[in-house]
Amino acid sequence: MRILLVASSFNSLTQRVLVELRDRGHIVPVEVTPDGAAVREAVARHAPDLVVAPMLKAVVPRDVWTAHRCLIVHPGPVGDRGPSSLDHAIHDGAEEWGVTVLQADEEMDAGDVWASATFRVPEVGKSDLYRNELSDAAVAAVLRAVERVAAGAVPRPQTGEIRARPALRQEERRISWGEDTTGTVLRTLRAADSQPGVPDRLLGAEWFLHGGHAEDGLRGRPGALLATRAGAVCRATVDGAVWIPELRARTGPGRPRACKLPATLALAGRLPELPELPAPADPAPGRRTWTDISYREQGPVGVLSFAFPGGAMSTDQCRRLLDAYETARGRPTSVLVLGGQRDFFSNGIHLNVIEAAADPAAESWANINAMNDLVEAVLTTTDRLVVSAIGGNAAAGGVMLALAADEVWCRSGAVLNPHYRRMGLYGSEYWTRTLPGKVGEALAARLTEEATPVSAAASLDMGLVDRVVDCGPGEFAAEVTRLALHLASRGGLQPRIAAKKAEHERRESVAPLAAHRERELSRMRTIFDDPAASYHARRRAFVRKEALRAPLPNGPGAGAGGSADC
Repeated sequence: MRILLVASSFNSLTQRVLVELRDRGHIVPVEVTPDGAAVREAVARHAPDLVVAPMLKAVVPRDVWTAHRCLIVHPGPVGDRGPSSLDHAIHDGAEEWGVTVLQADEEMDAGDVWASATFRVPEVGKSDLYRNELSDAAVAAVLRAVERVAAGAVPRPQTGEIRARPALRQEERRISWGEDTTGTVLRTLRAADSQPGVPDRLLGAEWFLHGGHAEDGLRGRPGALLATRAGAVCRATVDGAVWIPELRARTGPGRPRACKLPATLALAGRLPELPELPAPADPAPGRRTWTDISYREQGPVGVLSFAFPGGAMSTDQCRRLLDAYETARGRPTSVLVLGGQRDFFSNGIHLNVIEAAADPAAESWANINAMNDLVEAVLTTTDRLVVSAIGGNAAAGGVMLALAADEVWCRSGAVLNPHYRRMGLYGSEYWTRTLPGKVGEALAARLTEEATPVSAAASLDMGLVDRVVDCGPGEFAAEVTRLALHLASRGGLQPRIAAKKAEHERRESVAPLAAHRERELSRMRTIFDDPAASYHARRRAFVRKEALRAPLPNGPGAGAGGSADC
């Protein structure tokens, strides 16, 4: 079937629906459409059998949905209506939510139902929930709806309770630090963690707060800043505290949108002297706190987990993760798992921090070298097996970080973008060695040039990953640990490690890693140092949510090193 996807952005759900439909043999063009007129033009241009809108803010024109079957993915259960469905679910503390595939109709979200699915709502941020539990449910519902359309079925009218709710306004998101409990603050922060953020006043300026994690061990005057950790600030509530990883300055009309940044970087020059508290090495059972890098051991298996907001890795984050990796390499384990968390694995360099730097070219150079140092450490680990465990989406240098390991395991719902081209970059992180080594020269060239996303299943078929772990996002960490323990207990592990060491030494004698790094970084340095290079315009447009004057190559998509907020 020829299925046209229309979307307001090439976000994570649009990419997931795209790859899942293509995996099943459908022809699936994609059009990012700013308004209804653009939807009309796209439909006329592609003449599809079916139109599917995974994430569309524009209204589908009446003449389009009366002439073509148009399916709308609504992030709410049957009967739910309104533009802030998922925000309301988290803000109100819903334990279960749903997604509905509707036929486009005169009234928004009121069309007949082709398919629906429900999912549990864990205590995570909106964007995490959207990329994972909701995405899994949405794909299941879309595939079921497409099957029903192909079979000649008819949709069913919406029945039961109708819950039409307005957009959740910013004033409703404000936190009352003198009254709200930690639970209330967390729900408020999580309901807006990527977009639009929670408006607040802090240290004499207006900000949007992004992300929130509970802290049980610190107390203070409600609203006061108590400590910092890994770029985040800890702020007191009436009964505890919360860690806030990122802030974005509020700018006035006509001014460029500010970058979302690690909180301590955003507050630089305003932040009072606060203790930098390391995460507790052995927290008490049930103790809630936050850290972006953690390590645990279970017998012969070490698991080094990391979770950076948006999957972006700044120079500082890369260096801290490298330090943690070196410490993990000093432990007596035979299998080391890198990753293993739900949601993003990595999207490479931190475009927001680069854009906010006094010298973006210099910060780009520092960041890419820090990424290379981390990848090199993984590539040169020859005394144990290293497994990359991709629990969520990964892109650009984040994919290449994963490929540095001996085995790459990927959750079934993940989408990979193994390319850099959309951000106008040649790429680094030793990709010229690892990517062809996994998939061959011809396929590596096609993946980097076509710059399109690939599903976990397609990644397995092409050899990009070695195992697909079919489980929900909340079960990924435990399942990866179980599989790693099985790998460590299998016979032949030590001979395999010895063979790995010998192969590394052989390859170093033929084509050393240093040569790959030098060639790649030479190309990257040329781009970074050229003010006219498209990388700079694309980076700015991406992080500040501005329109590019020239379209990205090969159609829509987020750039390398960055990610769509959802």
